[in-house]
Amino acid sequence: MTKQKQELTKEKSKYQLTDKKHIIKGSVIATIIASTPLMFQFYKSVPDTKVWDTFLFTYTSIHYDDANVAIWVLSGKLIPLLLLIIWFSTCRHWWHHAIIVPIILYIYQTINSINDDLIFFDDLNSLHLLPVMAIIIPSIYLGRARIFNKLNTVDKTTQDFEDELTFKPKTLWGKIKQFF
Repeated sequence: MTKQKQELTKEKSKYQLTDKKHIIKGSVIATIIASTPLMFQFYKSVPDTKVWDTFLFTYTSIHYDDANVAIWVLSGKLIPLLLLIIWFSTCRHWWHHAIIVPIILYIYQTINSINDDLIFFDDLNSLHLLPVMAIIIPSIYLGRARIFNKLNTVDKTTQDFEDELTFKPKTLWGKIKQFF
């Protein structure tokens, strides 16, 4: 009887440890999300001059009128990008790979807004999104088709579907195989 109690105590402490990890992870994510309005207000602390000199770096605005506008444009791209990345990494729905498309769009817009001032890339256009969309959109459609096929052929409970769709492959090849 004491051995069973020890095993139960071990199991209970294991779940408490994972609960603490989930609580800490959730708290960090919630704090980041809640602080995004403050992050967006960061541009107000940047001076209205062409040259912004800090103890870490010196930024000279070439394309924009001043450094304040450049940081405002950049924060208008980076904050939604941050929120989309959080959404993608925490979403458990079967369609969460569709979020990759706006993430890539915001990355592209961020590079273009930096490029306006620094000129370190050739002029990109949105056709670079087509290969990504060519992979993601069919994989989402195939996932949807699999779900409706199973719905129409076998009577399963909602929990069975959630368990099947939240399968997390451990290897890169397993993740690729999951799409097809």
